Amino acid sequence: MACAETNIRWMRSLILTLDRWLTRLSFAVATTLLAVISCLGLWQVTTRFILSQPSVWTEEVMRRLLIWCVMLGMVVAIRQGALVSVDLMLRIAKGCWHDALRLFIALATFSFLATILWFGLSLAWRVRFQSFASIEISMAWAYAAIPFGAALGMLAVVAHYLDPPTPVLMNAENTFTD
Repeated sequence: MACAETNIRWMRSLILTLDRWLTRLSFAVATTLLAVISCLGLWQVTTRFILSQPSVWTEEVMRRLLIWCVMLGMVVAIRQGALVSVDLMLRIAKGCWHDALRLFIALATFSFLATILWFGLSLAWRVRFQSFASIEISMAWAYAAIPFGAALGMLAVVAHYLDPPTPVLMNAENTFTD
């Protein structure tokens, strides 16, 4: 019995440590990608309106980087509990109903992300031989963001269930309703 509890604590600690590291990395990469996208947008405007020679590759790269940015940002949002959720039901539910509702939300989100992972892998595999119109890079690199983000999101869902963050958003919202 004590060995099983030790293993559970060790597994929980491992999941939360891995999640903490991956969430920080996802946040850093997503913010860096957002900065790169902004710079590319500025370059696109500069080449089009100032130099009168529009860049043919920047818009394509910006769109593909935005997919990665959104999927990595989703991981951070899931972990922090900042995605749209069943807030009212969670606030009203008490005791075992609250715990059951949290489990249901976690399982539904996990299932949705597992579906995205499955179809995202299939999509990335099917487009692996196609390349973008303006750059000679496989489309699989862009579409790989979908299963990659879904897999990290699944870990974030488990970590959020095991260790929910303090309700910062809930407290901020209550200051406007009081």
